Amino acid sequence: MRRRRAFLTRVPIGLAGLLTACRGRGAGSESPAPAAAASPPNARSRPTPLLRDVPANAPTLSWIPEHRDLVYTFGGAPAKHHIAPGTRIVSWSEDCFDGAVKTATDLPSRVMPPGHDNPQTGPFHVDGAEPGDTIAVHLLKVEPARDYGVSSFAPGFGALVGTDRTAMLGADLPETSWRYDLNAARTTARAASRDGAHAWQVPLSPFLGCLGVAPAAAEVRSTIVPGPFGGNMDCPEVRAGNTIFLGVNVPGALLSFGDGHYAMGEGEIMGAAIEGAMNVELFVELVKRQPTPVPRIENADEVMFVGSGRPLEDAARVAFKAMVAWVRERARMTELDAYQLVSQLSRAPIVQLVDPEYTVMVKLEKARVPRG
Repeated sequence: MRRRRAFLTRVPIGLAGLLTACRGRGAGSESPAPAAAASPPNARSRPTPLLRDVPANAPTLSWIPEHRDLVYTFGGAPAKHHIAPGTRIVSWSEDCFDGAVKTATDLPSRVMPPGHDNPQTGPFHVDGAEPGDTIAVHLLKVEPARDYGVSSFAPGFGALVGTDRTAMLGADLPETSWRYDLNAARTTARAASRDGAHAWQVPLSPFLGCLGVAPAAAEVRSTIVPGPFGGNMDCPEVRAGNTIFLGVNVPGALLSFGDGHYAMGEGEIMGAAIEGAMNVELFVELVKRQPTPVPRIENADEVMFVGSGRPLEDAARVAFKAMVAWVRERARMTELDAYQLVSQLSRAPIVQLVDPEYTVMVKLEKARVPRG
């Protein structure tokens, strides 16, 4: 890709209604309030509504990374750019195969360097972000950057094969790749069976498989791993129009993103979605002194928590526990009443059960939760 230099500008942006609009609130609020800048140490954290529009005077960082700029861990990599809270980022991300798989004849094990899974754009140092804060990432645009996507199967990786954690006797299925060609409108992707006798189409629903910050305790994690820092969540709700809240673990947060998915079935059972490079625009705000221990996703209608762990039920427990706490705070209910409400009204799709940690998302319609 031709090199483009990063530049910082102030541009007017009209995005009415795209971002979540929250009313001013007390203790039972919908969301923590993003702050425009870091507060002094002795200042109280004051809730304010989320913006309907990106401010017309918001600084914009436009940066298309070169391949050498990409990173392959969460944590452990120096920041590529420093941004102030309230900055819009216009950028691009490579696919999970590091751009090496282009056709059905390209096998990742042969064309990809080891350890180059899920390359990340970033990290971005958010000025003023400190452990105990939260960053709010408003996804404005997540769109395919190519007219094709790719998928693959790797031996020992997937929900229906033996792995190092689920050891089984029997031969592995062979490594295989598929190419998906997008239609002109980029609304569907088409692939064919290996023998050419069959073809199928998949509606596109683009999202980022990876969005995360540096983990706590100076830990460095592979980009194939999800966790409380976000990471490789493979969650379809990390899409345009939603806001993702991530807890800050290190100074500057060190936000990064990548692993574009053009579409994915729930569970990602074969280990890969329809993978592709992505054009990405996002707006980053800072919430001072309000921790977010579990990744949270919100829009105007729903709140969602993303839990990761093994076994699968522990991933679900992480997300359900966070949802009970959110309902309890919003409605000012007892824990037992909030537990009952969540048990009757929430939904919990399996996001993926192929990564080193599985992922479950618990979601709830905000309108069904009474105000306290």
